[in-house]
Amino acid sequence: MCCMFQSISSRFCTHAGVIAGSVLAVLLFGFLVCVAVFIWLKRSSLFRKNPLIGGSEQSSKKHNAISIITFSDHFFQLNADEGRGFSLEYESLASVGTDQTRKAALLPENKEKNRFTNVLPYDWCRVKLATSNPNETSDYINASYMPGFNSNTEYIATQGPLPSTVNDFWRMIWEQRVNCIVMVTNCTEGGRIKCEQYWPVGRKPCVHGELLVTTTSEQKERNWTQREFSVENRNTSQERTVKHFHFTAWPDHGVPGGTEDLIQFRELVRQHIDREGAKAPTVVHCSAGVGRTGTIIALDVLLQQFVKKRAVGIYAFVKKMRLNRPYMVQTESQYVFLHQCIMDFLQPDETEENIYENAEMIYENADMIYANATALRQLH
Repeated sequence: MCCMFQSISSRFCTHAGVIAGSVLAVLLFGFLVCVAVFIWLKRSSLFRKNPLIGGSEQSSKKHNAISIITFSDHFFQLNADEGRGFSLEYESLASVGTDQTRKAALLPENKEKNRFTNVLPYDWCRVKLATSNPNETSDYINASYMPGFNSNTEYIATQGPLPSTVNDFWRMIWEQRVNCIVMVTNCTEGGRIKCEQYWPVGRKPCVHGELLVTTTSEQKERNWTQREFSVENRNTSQERTVKHFHFTAWPDHGVPGGTEDLIQFRELVRQHIDREGAKAPTVVHCSAGVGRTGTIIALDVLLQQFVKKRAVGIYAFVKKMRLNRPYMVQTESQYVFLHQCIMDFLQPDETEENIYENAEMIYENADMIYANATALRQLH
C-alpha cells in the first residue's frame, strides 16, 4: 500500500511539473511576443515621424545647425541621388503647424480680405490692427509675426495688398512703426495681378484713410528698386520715413536665376535694418506672403547665423517659420535654393557647379497653393 501511494505521488509531481513548465513557457512566449510587437510599433512610429531614418545619415542632424566647416559635405549628401535628401527633408515639413486655429481669418466678414483661401494667418501670431472696440472683424489683416535671429517678432510676413486692403496695409505700417518694407513680387506677373500697387507714382501723394503717403525718392537698379516714402498722419501731423526695397527678378513659385543678386539685395536690406537699430518689425511680402517671402526671411536669418554662429540651421528655421505661418518657403526649389545661397556665400570666389544643371525640373508639391501652377523654372 505504501508503495502504491509513493507511485501515485510521484506521478502527480511529474504531471504538476509538466503543467508548471508549460504555463511558464506560454507566459514567456507571450512576453516575448509583446516585446517584439512593442519594438515594431515604436520603430514604425519613428519612421513615420522621420522618413529620413534609415535612408540618410543626415536624419539625426537635420534639426541641428550645421557648422560651416562641414556644410559642403552636408549639401552634397542631400543632393545625392538626384536630390533625394532635399526632397525627404522638404516633404517632412508639409504638416508642420497645420493643426493650429485660424478662426479670425475664416470669419465671413474677413474672407474677402484674404488673397488666397488657404493662406491664412494662425490666430496666436496674427497681426492685429488697432481699433477703438477690438474684435476679430475690424482688427483683421492677413499678416503674421515671424521669428528672426534676435527675437520672435522681427518680421511681419503678409500678402500683397488687395485693392480693398491697401488702407489696412498702411494702417499696419503706421501702427507697428515700420520703417522698412521688403517686396519680392511684381505687381503683375504673367498677365496676372499679384499685388495692388500701394504706393504713389511720381511725387503726387496718395491718401489711405488717415495717412498721406508720398514717394520722395526712387532709384532703379537692374534687379531691384529702392524707394523712400514719407508717411504723414493727417490727424496728428506726425511724419515718418519708410524705406522700400523691391526685388523685381524673382518668378512666382520659383527662384532667381542665381544667388548673387539676391544675396546682394539682402545685404542692402540688412544694412538698413542694422542702421535703424531694428526698432520695429520689417514687413516682407510677395503675393501670398509665404513662398518668396519665407525664402528671403530665411536667407536673412541664415546669413546672420553664418556670420555670428559659424553654423546654419536651414531645416530648423524653415520649420520654425511654418509654426507661425503656413507654406513658408512654398516650394522644394526654394528650399534647395537656400542651401545653394549658403554654398555660394561660403565659397564666393570659387565656381561651383550649380545643382540644377542637367537636372530635371523641380515640381511643386501636390498640396501647393496654386492648383493650376505650371512646373517650376529651372535655374541656369
